[in-house]
Amino acid sequence: MSELKVSVVTPDGPVFEGKANMVIARTKAGELGILHGHVPLVAPLKIDIVRLKQDSGEEWIAVNGGFMEVNGEEVNILADTAEREQDIDIDRAERAKQRAEDRLNEAKEQKVDAVMAQVALQKAINRIHTKNH
Repeated sequence: MSELKVSVVTPDGPVFEGKANMVIARTKAGELGILHGHVPLVAPLKIDIVRLKQDSGEEWIAVNGGFMEVNGEEVNILADTAEREQDIDIDRAERAKQRAEDRLNEAKEQKVDAVMAQVALQKAINRIHTKNH
């Protein structure tokens, strides 16, 4: 099976540079599986897990928004933030989830910005799910 060159980059720098047989990502239009030779595309990403299927297994990366560019031989992900599974501090992620849930409850009671609290909660849950898959 042909491999894809894959890079996941954030404003803070590269998170992953390597090869994969398949890249699975959730875009705003739905889940996509990318193989070598895929038609070129650019797609906005949702807050979710990007899975890299490799001969040695799967690598999971928590991606919090951004874009994916595919050209048939490469997949470039430009993410707002991203963390590899092994880099996620589960205790920190659980605390962030609790803070986001508390803010969401406050937002309902005090009519503050519920959208920001919901996004923070999605990000925390995504990191926890990536680490605990």
